[in-house]
Amino acid sequence: MDTFALIVTIGVALGFTYTNGFHDSANAIATSVSTRALTPRAALAMAAAMNLLGAFLGNGVAKTVSEGLIETPKGSSGMAILFAALVGAITWNLVTWYFGLPSSSSHALFGGMVGAALAGGTKVYWSGVLDKVVIPMFVSPLVGLLAGYLVMTAIMWIFRRANPSKAKRGFRIAQTVSAAGMALGHGLQDAQKTMGIVVMALVIADVEDYGDPIPVWVKIACAVTLSLGTYAGGWRIMRTMGRKIIELDPPQGFAAETTGASIMFITAYLFKTPVSTTHVITSAIMGVGATKRVKAVRWGVAKNIVLGWFITMPAAAGVAAAGYGVVRLAFL
Repeated sequence: MDTFALIVTIGVALGFTYTNGFHDSANAIATSVSTRALTPRAALAMAAAMNLLGAFLGNGVAKTVSEGLIETPKGSSGMAILFAALVGAITWNLVTWYFGLPSSSSHALFGGMVGAALAGGTKVYWSGVLDKVVIPMFVSPLVGLLAGYLVMTAIMWIFRRANPSKAKRGFRIAQTVSAAGMALGHGLQDAQKTMGIVVMALVIADVEDYGDPIPVWVKIACAVTLSLGTYAGGWRIMRTMGRKIIELDPPQGFAAETTGASIMFITAYLFKTPVSTTHVITSAIMGVGATKRVKAVRWGVAKNIVLGWFITMPAAAGVAAAGYGVVRLAFL
């Protein structure tokens, strides 16, 4: 039964990674597709490949997820807590995907972990949640907004005397690089989050010891599943990201992607903090768009997106807590 529970939990974790991939594929490629720098299929193939590569570039975020947010739960109830956390995250991903709302898969997972842990009587490391989740949730969009604005302002000043059509052609080519950087950062951040969950499941099942390195097969499984999900593409969210917030041109797309990718690499390597790729790129798009004129950004759409950010963690936590209750009644 314990082996079966482990297999099911790992399967659900990979299912979450798949939904994460198609939910967040828009983060990496919506801007380059909307500016016609890349065709949708070429962009998805590139993003899938970069996701795969990015997953192997570090393990700091995975360590934070597996050790820094909740106490590793024990026994069959511990496996049920992880299962319920993943169900809460997947449910919220599917709901927000259906409505085309670019919410954070990462915060859905963190909310699910906290909700299931509380329902299952497992200790939550509130200082870790505050330092690694809540504070970055507020700070990273502000940094993305400001950095996007400054990067775009710098580009406008540097290329102020350039021929507009030539500059757009050049930035359209440059966007293939910036979109690849964004997808690489997405793989670095988001594949590791699931790796952390799988490692917790292995520790609960006594297959791994606390603090052991991440097994290679876990890295490969999470990376490949994220890539497959990315290639499936989340077209509903892509429309929101690429067109509904603001109509972007190639220089703006390049500025937004460069800003987003830089923030994800810095937070992963320097702070080992699991930031939301959705929060970072969406706020960067808003900052870049505001250089045109403040009213160019459709702030009504932006307001709905930000509202989605704030309700993601409690909503996923509620679903996870209810899921744990159902699992406990049925199986424990």
